[in-house]
Amino acid sequence: MRKKTILFLLFVFTAGSTFSQEWYRKEIHYIDTATFMIWASPNFSMQFPFGQGYLASTFNFNYSVGLDVSIKTASNWTLDLAFNYSFGSKIRKTPNEILGDMRFTYIPNARDSIVVPVVFNRDGNNSMVLNYEGRYWYFGATLGKIIPLDRWKNSGLWLKLGAGYYGHKIFFTDAYNIFPQIAQKTYRLGYDQRASGVALNQFFGYMFMRSRRVLSFYAGIEMWQIFSKPDRGFIFVGDMAGPTDDRPRMFSGLFGVKIGWMLPFYEKKRVTTFYTF
Repeated sequence: MRKKTILFLLFVFTAGSTFSQEWYRKEIHYIDTATFMIWASPNFSMQFPFGQGYLASTFNFNYSVGLDVSIKTASNWTLDLAFNYSFGSKIRKTPNEILGDMRFTYIPNARDSIVVPVVFNRDGNNSMVLNYEGRYWYFGATLGKIIPLDRWKNSGLWLKLGAGYYGHKIFFTDAYNIFPQIAQKTYRLGYDQRASGVALNQFFGYMFMRSRRVLSFYAGIEMWQIFSKPDRGFIFVGDMAGPTDDRPRMFSGLFGVKIGWMLPFYEKKRVTTFYTF
């Protein structure tokens, strides 16, 4: 087994080395010119909240997946249409602040019904009765500029500024269907503490693009400024209980790292003709 593993690793190393040398030889004579392009970009982020707003005071660290459709001009300006969906965020608030008296429920058994405390996922228990986490979503547009650092004129530092609509809420999963408050959609809305508003974002990173455009990617850091307020009309429990129409917008921030893969749709080829005399 050990011998096979060593042979396999040797094969991978040899094949990878051969491919990289061949790739390098082809790339070394390639002349890249900044050009008009259109691409789609699936991306992934890890984000940390800060601030005193509704999002930051309710949620912890989260993951985010997104899809951007981008246009790049020949002068390396970019315009993105973006959608992001975030998930997996643990809740900062206590069960009492989210569910009130619903943190205790009736569990039927063979002989009678008993009142037991609900077990939540916030402590990492896999046998929870009620599961909940933060979910966010974003729609917006971004304007950016790619600044080349070498002869690869479509690559370089990528600076972007964006704005759009941002929403966030507590997402419940009632695995055993024992909470009528969660099962009934109209009643559940009073517990999810949904809020929404305007969001600004900034990205600073590096775009890597070579002659094989499908191998292009980018990576960098991202900042968000979110100005949201509750939009359900009424919250049943917790420190936000009561009507929400007159609540002010409050600031929450997100800081994270982002990576994305470029899937080219269109590129305007630029041909240079050399004349000899």
